[in-house]
Amino acid sequence: MSTAKKSQAQFYDAQTFYDEMYDKDSSVRPHYGAIHRLFGAMKPAELALRQQAINQRMLEEGITFTLYSESQREPLERTIPFDFIPRVIPKHEWELIERGVKQRIKALNAFIHDIYHKGSIVTDGVIPRRMIVSNTYFRPEMAGLDVPGGVYITASGIDLIRDEKGRYFVLEDNLRSPSGFSYLFKGRTLMSELFHDLYLASSVQSIDRSLNCFLSSLRSLAPNGKSDPLIVLLTPGAYNSAYYEHTFLAQQMGIHLVEGRDLVYKDHKIYLRDLRGLRQVDVIYRRIDDHFLDPLSFHPDSLLGVPGLMNAYRAGNVAIANAPGTGVADDKAVYAYVPDMIRYYLKEEPILHNVPTYILTRKEERDYVLEHLSELVVKETSLSGGYGMLIGPSASPKEIAAFAEAIRREPSRYIAQTTMKLSQAPVMMDGAMSPRHIDLRAFALMGNESHVIPGGLTRVAMQKGSLVVNSSQGGGVKDTWVLNR
Repeated sequence: MSTAKKSQAQFYDAQTFYDEMYDKDSSVRPHYGAIHRLFGAMKPAELALRQQAINQRMLEEGITFTLYSESQREPLERTIPFDFIPRVIPKHEWELIERGVKQRIKALNAFIHDIYHKGSIVTDGVIPRRMIVSNTYFRPEMAGLDVPGGVYITASGIDLIRDEKGRYFVLEDNLRSPSGFSYLFKGRTLMSELFHDLYLASSVQSIDRSLNCFLSSLRSLAPNGKSDPLIVLLTPGAYNSAYYEHTFLAQQMGIHLVEGRDLVYKDHKIYLRDLRGLRQVDVIYRRIDDHFLDPLSFHPDSLLGVPGLMNAYRAGNVAIANAPGTGVADDKAVYAYVPDMIRYYLKEEPILHNVPTYILTRKEERDYVLEHLSELVVKETSLSGGYGMLIGPSASPKEIAAFAEAIRREPSRYIAQTTMKLSQAPVMMDGAMSPRHIDLRAFALMGNESHVIPGGLTRVAMQKGSLVVNSSQGGGVKDTWVLNR
């Protein structure tokens, strides 16, 4: 081993986990060569200036996320931590991911249509009926309703991880209103400007057309095939944690950013109030949960939605993306059956595999999990964002006992998974590279055709040793470069 390799190995562990930049012998993986040379040659003072420039740009442009904590009385609005060492994915690896994600969302979309229509997958015994009808996100109001173009999942975020051998696994499916689009696009803008020469020399696949693909997917939902539909983004408002993203997407796609009070129901149609009077809305890209959409159909106390919206939807006069009721396939227990869905609907074998998952309503699996809680990850099926989790290897005896009691009391509320050795990538900390665990949120768009945004969003557990990458739990992000060759 060379002196440089030995020096690197002394402070950077690339052996315990799969590392994106370094091989087991601490040599640099070929597709990271240019990046390693650049950052390895930069002095700590220069690195600090680059990080300061990025932080300043994010602050000036309002690229923020609202962090909620039990220890704080008020929510904290902050810039999301952004690491400027990009994650690099070779072309052949991305092609596998892209095919796997397209296959997965096609099967999930077929599943959602099926359970709100014939329910063949239940009748044929592939998935238990109780798992559907007792699901928090199952919407009986959607039964028999044909959605525009048959598309339930216009935008999805499929979370991927790599194990210690570098194999990709699907960790979660986010199908209701996945967030993170804005960090993907803004991160690319920052990197292409502040590291312009490196970006050009690396031959990175462009994401420039992806926002147009997003807009085209929304346009394709317009009732009666309108050529110039009026599209709005429905936000809960400025106090929502992802409000920056809502404003960014509305601005970049040239659609209207609205709150529920800006829309009105009349004659089975939805209208936008503006200076020109009432204008009929054709497509609503909603960033609020189902139960807030329409107080006449769901939560009666909701002030965020539009009274009568579901009547207009059922009449076929407005499209909603993602369709109400998609969350039934977002559930972590249903996740365990996605490989079966792929085989059932597509007659194919899954390209991307699930993390091994235990269904706790099955007695033998529950008994095993209760005996091995200290080795497993437990998740509450209806929660996201890193909430409602037990990471057994790092949990205290008290936390393990509390989860054991909760599982015994309501086993249907939880699933358990094998604790995966998440891959790691270098982040810049105080002028030196330091490994942190990562995942990848691959964003898929579905309309007349499917599109997976090249690279997606790499999320980073900024705390050393942590496996929680969610921004709501203090995680950060980095740009993801898919190479053209």
